Amino acid sequence: MTNQVALEKLRRYCAYQERCHQEVRSKLLSLKVYGDELEEIISDLIDDNFLNEERFAKAYARGKFRMKRWGRMRIRQELKRRHISEYLIKKGMAEIDEDEYMEVMQELIEKYMQRQIGQHPALVRKKTANHLFSKGYESHLVYDYLAKLNLKN
Repeated sequence: MTNQVALEKLRRYCAYQERCHQEVRSKLLSLKVYGDELEEIISDLIDDNFLNEERFAKAYARGKFRMKRWGRMRIRQELKRRHISEYLIKKGMAEIDEDEYMEVMQELIEKYMQRQIGQHPALVRKKTANHLFSKGYESHLVYDYLAKLNLKN
């Protein structure tokens, strides 16, 4: 495959949705582009603004929070898995509004607890907490909110 053909394929690949360097590198390797050609194509994509890890981190954090309702810990873990720098992870995490984050967490807790009606309250709290932990919400926030709910009951 020539560099120009590979570059055009990767431009379409990056235009479809935000990509990180690791995803682009994997795609190039699957197209059997190696070494200096691979680095040159990545450099061209960066120069033409098709590839921007800051933009990727922000879009990823916003998207996973709003669409999948993931917590900060899960988003951070996934960005690290994609070899995004700590600086860019912080910029991405800043895209998540604190008030909206707490509202979503509370909504998830209440919705999950509604499905557990009829079970022992301690078991409901445990299952609810584990569900929120699996989505990446911080334990202290989950336990604090569950404690407030316990006061109301």
